[in-house]
Amino acid sequence: MTPQHERWAEALLIEKTHGADAPRWIADRIGALAHQGDEDGIARLQTIAALLDQLRQPSG
Repeated sequence: MTPQHERWAEALLIEKTHGADAPRWIADRIGALAHQGDEDGIARLQTIAALLDQLRQPSG
């Protein structure tokens, strides 16, 4: 599995687990990681947030 596939899988799991609260959950995690100084973790979650946005866009 590629890192991109892993990010998609994480986005899908976060969507399934947190539903409508998924964006807030991601924002909270990014805040916690920023407090810890985890730049790689922040970047990972920002990628996941962008993928989550794609999942939530209406098709058509």
